[in-house]
Amino acid sequence: MEQNWIQSAQRGEEQAVTWLVETYQRPVYYLCFRMLGDADEAEDAAQEALIKAISHLSTFDLARPFRPWLFSIAANECVDRLRRQRPTVSLDGMGEDGAWEWKAGHSPDPQIYVEQQERQSQVQALLTTLPPTDRLLVTLFYWEELSYDEIAQVAGLTVSAVKSRLFRARRLMAQQWVKSAKEEAYV
Repeated sequence: MEQNWIQSAQRGEEQAVTWLVETYQRPVYYLCFRMLGDADEAEDAAQEALIKAISHLSTFDLARPFRPWLFSIAANECVDRLRRQRPTVSLDGMGEDGAWEWKAGHSPDPQIYVEQQERQSQVQALLTTLPPTDRLLVTLFYWEELSYDEIAQVAGLTVSAVKSRLFRARRLMAQQWVKSAKEEAYV
């Protein structure tokens, strides 16, 4: 089914291109968000990756899986952005008095919501401590649930290199987690 859409999109059929974009925009965005850690930057990167993929669709080999090909384009876009990135501090969410504001959400229990957000922030912070390639591997494995073979295709690595880099990345993240937990205990 997907192959038919891809072939139609390669012929320039607008409906098929729309189907590909609508099908893959969320997974591409989530990959970019995990790699970049910023929603606006991830949105821009995802859009740019999808534009590049559609404009280079004629080079896609139908004998290969589409998703890893698309993710490699998105990953390269993110790595390029990370190389150009400068540290920034966001003041979004600060009130006139300089205090951080809590924005009410749809969560019935604010305590649970805050704890979940904190854990997600911690995991995202741990991801940012990894080199871009390792960040990509962790994201593809845990969030996108790609196989080792698919990850190897996206990252341009061997399967054994993917496995060993994932092992080291998990170990580094665990060490950082323990270190931050110890630092919190002393505060």
